[in-house]
Amino acid sequence: MDSGTGAMTTASVVAARPSVRRLALAYLELTKPRIVMLVLMTGVPSLLLAAHGWPATPLTLAALLGTTLAAASAACFNHYYDRDIDALMRRTALRPLPAGILPPAHALVFAWALAFAAIAVLVAFTNVLAAAIAAASIFYYAVVYTIWLKRRTPQNIVIGGAAGASAPLITWAAVTGGVGFPAVVLAGIVFLWTPPHFWALSLYRRDDYVRANLPMLPVTHGEDETRRQIVLYSWVLVPATLVLAPLGIVGWIYWAPAALLGAHFLRLAHRLKRSKAVPDAVGLFRFSIAYLFLLYTLLTVDGIVRFWGFTR
Repeated sequence: MDSGTGAMTTASVVAARPSVRRLALAYLELTKPRIVMLVLMTGVPSLLLAAHGWPATPLTLAALLGTTLAAASAACFNHYYDRDIDALMRRTALRPLPAGILPPAHALVFAWALAFAAIAVLVAFTNVLAAAIAAASIFYYAVVYTIWLKRRTPQNIVIGGAAGASAPLITWAAVTGGVGFPAVVLAGIVFLWTPPHFWALSLYRRDDYVRANLPMLPVTHGEDETRRQIVLYSWVLVPATLVLAPLGIVGWIYWAPAALLGAHFLRLAHRLKRSKAVPDAVGLFRFSIAYLFLLYTLLTVDGIVRFWGFTR
């Protein structure tokens, strides 16, 4: 009887073990690949503008790889520290750590490995400043935002937005050894985009934040104030996306569609404020992702066309 029970228990444990493929996907999920791809996209036009064209291939690859590794490291640290509250929220309960697919120690080791790899790549193939900015961005996201701000203040997203805005600074520094005004503007766009993007999410995921006891704006100040803040930040964001146009740093290929996209962003923000409807919050959140991706795609295309024409 005992030996049969033991055999059954062993068989159950073996059956419950995740496959190699599932483990690999779990490690990939720790890096938040969709967010990392969006972060990487924000660094590409800065690279192009800094070099007035494409830099040498080794520098380009190193700058983009270092930026990717830094963003992935920060995401892993976030998964590790937030595993307790992730288990309480429907949106995050199936992440690798709360779901028990990976032990927390593995995520922590993976985060450190990615951080060291990011810094090593940037130091070896670009310069110390780019590596320092990458290291600072990891620390800011992992410690300042995740550990300190996220659980203590409704301004967590506002102040924490700086963590996701580092890619243009890293890539510009990788090319020039400094940080130029266009890179600051490109980083500023991401910084200003972050609050309306996440507050739109928090409006229709409010119950999750209540359950996890997180002081998101809809929980601490109410949904009406959140919608008002979304509109205010949107009115700062959209003009910021056009700052480089009158300076001649970007051309019409960027600024004309950017103006139209910005007008639609504002329309969605105001519609949400008027309607107070959950579908409108979902719509703004989803469009905000496409909006940022399209802005930086347009910046990249604009730069390629302008610099290609210049070199011809």
